[in-house]
Amino acid sequence: MNFLPIFMNIKSQPCLVVGGGEVAARKVFLLLRARGEVTVVSPELCNELTHWFQAGDIQHVAREFEEADIDGKQIVIAATDNEAVNQQVSSLCKARGIPVNVVDNPKLCGFIMPSIIDRSPVQIAISTSGASPVLARLLRARLETIIPSAYGRLAMMVEEFRERVKARFKGNDIRLFWENILQGPIAEMLLAGKDHEAREALADAVANGAAPDNRGEVYLVGAGPGDPDLLTFRALRLMQQADVVVYDRLVTAPILDLVRRDAEFIYAGKAKDKHTIPQENINSLLVRLAKEGKKVLRLKGGDPFIFGRGGEEIETLMAEGVAFQVVPGITAAAGCASYAGIPLTHRDYVQSCMFVTGHLKDGTINLNWKALAQPHQTVVFYMGLHGVAEICKQLKAHGLDSSTPAALVEQGTTQNQKVHIGNLDTLPKLVANGDIKPPTLIIVGEVVKLHEKLAWFDPGGEQVAEYPNLENINR
Repeated sequence: MNFLPIFMNIKSQPCLVVGGGEVAARKVFLLLRARGEVTVVSPELCNELTHWFQAGDIQHVAREFEEADIDGKQIVIAATDNEAVNQQVSSLCKARGIPVNVVDNPKLCGFIMPSIIDRSPVQIAISTSGASPVLARLLRARLETIIPSAYGRLAMMVEEFRERVKARFKGNDIRLFWENILQGPIAEMLLAGKDHEAREALADAVANGAAPDNRGEVYLVGAGPGDPDLLTFRALRLMQQADVVVYDRLVTAPILDLVRRDAEFIYAGKAKDKHTIPQENINSLLVRLAKEGKKVLRLKGGDPFIFGRGGEEIETLMAEGVAFQVVPGITAAAGCASYAGIPLTHRDYVQSCMFVTGHLKDGTINLNWKALAQPHQTVVFYMGLHGVAEICKQLKAHGLDSSTPAALVEQGTTQNQKVHIGNLDTLPKLVANGDIKPPTLIIVGEVVKLHEKLAWFDPGGEQVAEYPNLENINR
C-alpha cells in the first residue's frame, strides 16, 4: 500500500485550509461535514466560502499564508494555485508532524483525500493513491448504485442492540447472529423503510436467542416505461436477489436482462383483453410463491400504483399476511412525454395535467369527458390506442377544438420510440393508416406544439425486440 487508510475524528478540532477558490470550497465542505472547526486563509473567498463565512460556519483570515497559521491545527489542506505556497505549507506541516494534503499533488501530501461514499455511520473511502482522482470518482459512482442509502440506519440499529447481543450470546455465536440478521428479513425490513417493525423483530430475535428464519416476500417493483437506465437503485437491488419473477408484457427485454440470471421467470401477459394469467390468479400466485419461502419479484411496467393494479395485488398480500414492499417506477406519462420532448406542464400553455386510463374495467371508455375537455390542460391517455377515435370524438363533442394538438408516443423511451404528431381530427387517421402498435401513449393539449422544438431523444438505428412475448422463460 502506498498510503495507510485511516479515518480521523476531527469533530470540534481546528482545521486549516489555505486557498479561497472553488477547489478549496470542496475541501471545506468535507471538513464541515466531519464537524471540524475550519479556518480559511486567503486574500479573497469564492461565493460558496463567502456564504459559509457570513453564516458563521468558518473563520476567514483575509491575507496571504503565514507560518504561524498552522499553529495548533490538527489537519491542514493547501488548495492554492501558487506552487511555492503549496510547497511551503507542505514542508512546514511535515516538519511538525501535522497531517497535510496538497490538492492534486500527491508528492507533497502527507495524506490523500479519498472519494467517499457516505452512509453515516457507514463510510467507504476509495483512493488511487493520487494516480487518478477521476477513476476513484467513477468507482464511487458504481458503488453508490449498489449500496442502499438506508445502510446508515441499519448500522445505527445494529449499534443500538450491540450490548444486548453481547450479553445474550458468547464468542463466535455473536458473529453468527449478526450475519443472520444482516443477511436476512430483519435487515430487509429496515431497507424497505419498516424501521419500527425491524427493531421489534430484532428485539424478539435477541430475546429468543436466534435470528428468524428467512421468510417469503413479494417485491412489487415498477420497471418504468422501457429504458433500463430509468430503473431506481432499489429496483435493481431487489431484481438481483429475487428467486422468482412474475412479469408483465410491458416489461422490456433489456430490463429482464438485469434480473438475477438463475431466477425462475413467469410471464403474466396482460395484453388488452388477453391475460396469460387472470388478475385474480396472479394475486394467488404471488401469495403461494411467497408462502413457499421465496423472494418474489412482481415486475410491472411503469409505476405499480398508476393504472398498474398494484393496489389490488397488495390488498391480497395483506389479507394473507404476506410480507411485501413497493418500489415506485417512472410512470409512462412522465417517461414517454420527456423522451418525446413534450413537457406535461408549461406555464405558457397549461395549468393542470390529468392521467386517464383509455378503457375501464368493463371495457368501456365512458369517462368524465366534461372534466377532460377543459382548456389549458394536458390529458394523457394510457391504453387508449384502440379507442382513439372515440376519445377524439368525445373530446371534441365536449368542447375542445378539432385543431387541439395531440400526439401518439409509441414504445416510448426505448430504441423503437416513434412520435406521431397530429390533432383531434387527424389522430384517428394516423392510427388507421399507420402500423402503430401498443404500448402507445396519447397526449392531448397545447404542450404538444413544443415537440418539434424540444425533441432531444433520437434512437435511430435498427429496430430491436424490446417487449418479449414469451409465456415462460427459465434460464
